[in-house]
Amino acid sequence: MVSTSPDAQVYVISVAAELAGMHPQTLRQYDRLGLVQPGRTRGRGRRYSLRDIATLREVQRLSQEEGVNLAGIKRILELESEVERLTRQVEYLRAVAEPGRRVFAAHPSGDVVALGAGARAARRRPGEVPTEDPR
Repeated sequence: MVSTSPDAQVYVISVAAELAGMHPQTLRQYDRLGLVQPGRTRGRGRRYSLRDIATLREVQRLSQEEGVNLAGIKRILELESEVERLTRQVEYLRAVAEPGRRVFAAHPSGDVVALGAGARAARRRPGEVPTEDPR
């Protein structure tokens, strides 16, 4: 059995449309509006992942059941993505910040720096939080 990632872009537009219960032209429109951004082949053909199809179903649900317009749906999807990104950052920072361990310090320049696992401090601008572990 082959296991695929939810982000693996494997479905052509006709199959994705069928799985999402939509017309292929609707998927093209949603792509143009930026609601769903499928991967592309070299020939510019769209390839949809399972995550894309789940997003299409959520767009349809918000539109039909909740009465949200497409601009509102786009904003909801952007905010959900931002929440996911921030949640990953919080998890990263919790892993870095062991009890009693200094995480940030003042650099001689006055900038705030994040202290890594080693002796070197990674220089960060005020308010900047790393998105990935720099190690």
